[in-house]
Amino acid sequence: MHFSRISGPLLTTGIALASYVLLSRPLADAFFRIGQLDERFDLQAAPAVVVISLVFGFYQFYRRRELSLEAKDASQASRDASIRADEMARLVSFGHALTRFPDFDSVRAAAGSHIPMLLPQRRVWVMTRAKGQWEPLVNVGETSAPDRERAARHAVGEGGLQLGTPGEDVCFPMVIADTPVCVLGVAAEPPLTEHQRSVLSTSVALLAGALKNAELFQEVHENSLQDGLTGCFNRTHAIESLDTELRRSRRSKRPFSVLMFDIDTFKSINDRFGHLCGDAVLAAIGTRMRAALRSSDVKCRYGGDEFLVILPETPITGARQVCETLRRAIEKEPIPWSDGTVTATASFGVTEISPGEIDPLAIVARTDAALYRSKQEGRNRVSETQSELMTA
Repeated sequence: MHFSRISGPLLTTGIALASYVLLSRPLADAFFRIGQLDERFDLQAAPAVVVISLVFGFYQFYRRRELSLEAKDASQASRDASIRADEMARLVSFGHALTRFPDFDSVRAAAGSHIPMLLPQRRVWVMTRAKGQWEPLVNVGETSAPDRERAARHAVGEGGLQLGTPGEDVCFPMVIADTPVCVLGVAAEPPLTEHQRSVLSTSVALLAGALKNAELFQEVHENSLQDGLTGCFNRTHAIESLDTELRRSRRSKRPFSVLMFDIDTFKSINDRFGHLCGDAVLAAIGTRMRAALRSSDVKCRYGGDEFLVILPETPITGARQVCETLRRAIEKEPIPWSDGTVTATASFGVTEISPGEIDPLAIVARTDAALYRSKQEGRNRVSETQSELMTA
């Protein structure tokens, strides 16, 4: 036993013995006098003193116990208040980070650095819904992408009846105007307090608002980059979108495809019918692209009569079918002009992009080379090529 544990009781015992020795005679005299009072006035003074002493002793004991419990409660309340203050400070910091820049990448960075700090040492993830697809935004812990997507769909009521969520995570969905925006998932153990649930609900609401703002910002940005004649995006947006898809492909490990085409003998159309007819042909091509392609496909007028289309999460087999569909639509539907029609055809080049690629301009050059090969081989056809990473 440690000396400090026994030194206190020894000192107390020593003082008690010394006090007894010192006061033994006065105490004996006091008890003798109390006994005389009992005999003289027929009292029970000694038992009364004992009862009062016992009652007072018990009172002091329980009073000390109450004070000790109150002190513990106050200490716990102070700790809880400190924890809540820290949580609120992190939440405020998260809100400030979300509003710093309106673009999607900044929102992703803010969510990735702040959300895990709201509940440290817990599994936490966020899935976002963009263009009809679920994408990971934050992932801390061992939860696979399919499990997170399944949990997100279940949280917003998609995918029919499901038997719980992976790992029984607690999900906080955010739906705006009947449209799912994002879902935050967090490990259910240890159980969340009401305050923690409130913090997470507030954080996912802030995140959903920031995501919608980023979407609106992107729409405004895209509208400023649209070609008024065809309704397609311009070359600048084509390169930006390629770079975005390359980064998304590196995260998701999923390939995508890019196609390029131009109008065969377009110069002769301008020379024969005039540039207004050429404009009508380009406008008709833009309309047919919108009819034949998905809304998630990025349609760009790369320059002159040359067009570039990004096909997210589309392998080369699907991209080749898209090219053939669009090629037939251009060939078989003459374009009305003046009192007659103008027939146009197009040559295509297509390539599949692997997740390891990083250079948008290299992809454009490769796809353009495939397009040039279609021109050399007789026009109105589709040629494909692959990246060096896929052929290695």
